[in-house]
Amino acid sequence: MPRFRPSLLISDAYGSVGDITFYHRGGKCYYRKRSAGNYPGTSAQLSHLDVHRRALAAWRTLDQATQTLWHEYGKEAVPHKPPFDGKAHISGQNLFVSAFHGFATLGNEHIPVLQRFVKFPPFAVCLADAVKLGENLVIPAAVAIPSAWEAGRYRLLAKLLLDVPGKGKHPGHLKNYLADRVCGSGDVLIVVPNYATVWGLDLEAYQIHAKFVLLDTVTGYRSQELEYSTCLRATVGIPTDEP
Repeated sequence: MPRFRPSLLISDAYGSVGDITFYHRGGKCYYRKRSAGNYPGTSAQLSHLDVHRRALAAWRTLDQATQTLWHEYGKEAVPHKPPFDGKAHISGQNLFVSAFHGFATLGNEHIPVLQRFVKFPPFAVCLADAVKLGENLVIPAAVAIPSAWEAGRYRLLAKLLLDVPGKGKHPGHLKNYLADRVCGSGDVLIVVPNYATVWGLDLEAYQIHAKFVLLDTVTGYRSQELEYSTCLRATVGIPTDEP
């Protein structure tokens, strides 16, 4: 992976141009040949694309004055991609689509009401050992949010990779799992349905690589990602009506 070397004219690079894609890892910029495959996508990716198309269609139903207000609020939002220098901002359309996707992930897809971007609280997540309940792998997660914040308005979205202990990260293989309840009421549960089939693994311990995001149930917006890696034991439990 060749590293990008800054110059007097170009200090950094982001995104793609021509057949080259620039990306960041460990605070350094690298580049690679841009993929041009004809991959049809998984069912989850196609479902995500359908949501995105509905979000864009919903944006087009807004009158110009409302779109202009969204653009003004977009200037206050924190971008999820570099540069993170406090000068960049997103468009109102991107803010609207982000909220639409957030509510869809929460199982409450609708046209979002115009709301300002509110700063997210700092948070930490710690996973406990998993329990196998039938075809489900249940992972308890402790979410720490400072008491000054309204923790109950946030829901944890876990982007997980399950592998054999000691295996490294493959960001493109992460799958989304929404916690069973809002934060602030004790540990939440991350349920991985059909884990043995989906991941092709039924082990006594798993290497977990994750990216965690807080979803705001009021606005639909999402926080920056929090990266996390650990190795968890997986014991067999007794299935009940609850995961």
